[in-house]
Amino acid sequence: MSRAPLLPVLVLCAIGAIAAATLPFAHVAPNRLLSGIAQRPHPWLFAALWGALAVTAWPRAPRGLAIGCVALVIVALPWCLAHEATTWLAGARATTRVQAGAGFWTMWLAAGLLLLDRLREVGRGWQVVVWVAVTGAVVGYAVAGGFDGIAVVREFHAQHDAFVEALFTHLRLCVLTLSLALLIGAPLGLRTWRTRRGDGVLLGVLAFFQTVPSLALFALLIGPFAWIATRWPVLGAWGFGGTGAAPAVFALVLYALLPVVRYTIGGLEAVPADARDAARGLGMSRWQVLVRVQLPLGWPVLLAGLRIVAVQTIGLAAVAALIGAGGLGRFVFLGIGQGATDMVLLGTLAIIGLALLVDLLFQGVLALTERRA
Repeated sequence: MSRAPLLPVLVLCAIGAIAAATLPFAHVAPNRLLSGIAQRPHPWLFAALWGALAVTAWPRAPRGLAIGCVALVIVALPWCLAHEATTWLAGARATTRVQAGAGFWTMWLAAGLLLLDRLREVGRGWQVVVWVAVTGAVVGYAVAGGFDGIAVVREFHAQHDAFVEALFTHLRLCVLTLSLALLIGAPLGLRTWRTRRGDGVLLGVLAFFQTVPSLALFALLIGPFAWIATRWPVLGAWGFGGTGAAPAVFALVLYALLPVVRYTIGGLEAVPADARDAARGLGMSRWQVLVRVQLPLGWPVLLAGLRIVAVQTIGLAAVAALIGAGGLGRFVFLGIGQGATDMVLLGTLAIIGLALLVDLLFQGVLALTERRA
């Protein structure tokens, strides 16, 4: 397999080096509401590290060395932040917070993008292995208490019970949305593919919902759902109302239907006509052709669509907190209202981490499916 272009690697390494030399690596603040004093430990050492990464990405450099070095940087940056935080907090007041600075976030993002670029050169199975190893190293160090001095981790310990509840609420919203979108979207996609009529109208209507801003759609549903709860008190007694999970899930399903329908159609069209004709020639019914031939062959395409829907839903579910549905978005909006950056980061990083974890899970399933095929 040919090596990836060198220019993106050099650009990302240059961004990392500039961030290391010019941007603050962290801020030491007297409490959670203040920005604090900028800290730049070892800026030129970090800049030199990015120069070394650029060298390892040279076309003649071993591929495994390039990937290993970038993965090591992704693990080492938070470790370094935790180590420096322990030093800065020694003898400080209990309210003192060490907040990650723009330099840390820029370098960590550049390293993550660089690893994504490097992993394009290997198979999907190895991609999953590398990401699991990197994630496991960071999470393992966090579980061991290595990051307890960092502000966002302190915020997590302070909000532990509320965070766990919000996490499970977020997961329930996403699982319910994906289940309903699949139950509704897959039959719609199948019918559209079979009849070949009305597909433009259906996809056009579903595409229209994609153009409506999420916050506006959530707000527009408050009135109709409140009227339904008033009109049928039984539904209101079950928690069905203008705010809460009901309008949130309804809106999330509307956003999820378009990719589910499109990828269902795409998966069915990916099955060669010869395979369908051969199955019919063996005496299979239409349902048997669908279950035994079309679904197994079109499953990778449908799974790719579900992967997109899952990641999209995890992000959009954060907005549902504004209409009382709960979830991780609660920390984001409460933190913005209180001016607490640590609380905003807690919710944001949890949403990003959950999306990456789900994406990694789907990649693993896709890799397993391709290997068995």
